[in-house]
Amino acid sequence: MKLKPYFLALLCLLPAFQAIASEPDSTKTEAELADEALYRAYEAFADSLEQTFQYKTGQVTIGNDLAIIDVPAGFKFLDGATSETILTEVYGNPPSEEGYESLGMLLPARYSPMDDSSYVIDITFYDEGYIDDSDAKKLDFDELLETMQQDTRDANPERIEMGYPPFELIGWASPPFYDAEHKKLHWAKELRFGANDEAHVLNYNIRILGRRGYLQLNVIGEMYHLNQVKREIGPILESVNFLSGHTYKDFDPKLDQVAAYGIGGLIAGKMLLKAGLLAKLGLILAKSWKLILIALVGGGALVRRFLGKREKEGGDQA
Repeated sequence: MKLKPYFLALLCLLPAFQAIASEPDSTKTEAELADEALYRAYEAFADSLEQTFQYKTGQVTIGNDLAIIDVPAGFKFLDGATSETILTEVYGNPPSEEGYESLGMLLPARYSPMDDSSYVIDITFYDEGYIDDSDAKKLDFDELLETMQQDTRDANPERIEMGYPPFELIGWASPPFYDAEHKKLHWAKELRFGANDEAHVLNYNIRILGRRGYLQLNVIGEMYHLNQVKREIGPILESVNFLSGHTYKDFDPKLDQVAAYGIGGLIAGKMLLKAGLLAKLGLILAKSWKLILIALVGGGALVRRFLGKREKEGGDQA
């Protein structure tokens, strides 16, 4: 797996902690001490990076007066540049295509994006044109899922060529739901990265339709976050809206382009796959730093126990 600069910095911290791990402790094995040293190194690295983040609350405008976010109670916001760095350099996702960079990131206020117990919501705008939603009531979600699974398999060779692990679309974690009145669509997928059965991740996808395209909100987290996201999806959906002049009802057929696909194509993401925009698809966004950390310690017992504990805590909170 390709290591990112932040992880190389983490590796530089290891020698100092290896000395700690070598200190005698009759209650722990050598392997447990080594694992604990690596975890302490990661904690130092995460704390240092966290100090550079500048969070916002209240009302935030994104995309050159394109849309507004009324940051929900219990949440906070990070700007686009910081979010892009986290997505690529920390989570290990491919760089965004020019013009499709992150506009920002929402996350629960009590967590850091470096915290494995947290999920984050990446926000991007796609100027793909006005999306005709007339097909929404006629969609067969089982058939659509099969198409998406095949598209995922077809996209894997390019991911591998780019130096990223392949992934598998397991199925719906939550089937698609379209709010025709407010022009907001959401669904969730369960993914598995590589051949690691422990590497199942959640992508909860939200799309908000506008005059010239749509806002894409991707919830990036682990499967145990699903119930928590479902509980908090209402305030999240209400918080993000296009500003006047950019809303769905502002569409002018004499001036504006119509997208080449409808709701089904939007869920499947097939047009984006064909366009080669692999960097920001909901299908591939994941917190792969956890997988890298496990790989660095050879599947170390303490790190696995720690991650398992955090997952249990996250599940209890849900």
